[in-house]
Amino acid sequence: MTSPASGREENLKPHRSGTFKISKDPASAEKAGDVVGLYLAPPGGAVVLSIDEKTQVQALDRTQPVLPVTFAATGKRTHDYVRHGTTNLFAALNVTTGEVLGECRPNRNGTTCLAFLKKAVRPHTGKEIHIVLDNLSTHTTPDVKAWPAKNPHVHFHFTPVGSSWLNQIEIWSGIITRQAIRRGTFASVNVLVKQIRDYIDSWNENAKPFTWTATTDETLIKVRLAQTSVKKLVNNNAK
Repeated sequence: MTSPASGREENLKPHRSGTFKISKDPASAEKAGDVVGLYLAPPGGAVVLSIDEKTQVQALDRTQPVLPVTFAATGKRTHDYVRHGTTNLFAALNVTTGEVLGECRPNRNGTTCLAFLKKAVRPHTGKEIHIVLDNLSTHTTPDVKAWPAKNPHVHFHFTPVGSSWLNQIEIWSGIITRQAIRRGTFASVNVLVKQIRDYIDSWNENAKPFTWTATTDETLIKVRLAQTSVKKLVNNNAK
């Protein structure tokens, strides 16, 4: 057993933990290669859009004002809050420019998803458009699935099941959550929606694309290492 002293020397932090998820999609390697290939070598002249929905974003209002960060103390907020409702954020990231198109809707279904997809591609009329999506139910409704067949310049690329982290819009979604939503207080859904719109406008003023560096092989190697670790753990527990 490791002593507290040696644990400190090795910089061990057992109280910290992370999360992982391994895709069970039988076509995960092919799908991952397809998506990563778009990031690393997009087709010449084509537009690559990374699209997703941030669902049920809550307009939370703290029962007391948030205390700001000072030299002597961290920022503080009350543990209790009032819920004023939710909104659903549809967002499309232009992988080449880093610009984001966003729209808040009170509900989400195949109809609202298709309407946003049409809005996202409209500025790129006349170009080949590649859209990266995860496997949300709204992305696979009959109307949404049939739409590319009627618009041959639009191409869908789905991430492997359970691997939505391959969708670049997820990176941006985490950023807006940390910087504009999680620490905010909102007296109504309208206030929340305005905050989101203002943030997107500010983002686009200095938009920069994310730099994707992991190749398909590097990504799959990490996945296989995790799979191997899980198999070893399961086998050991079965003994």
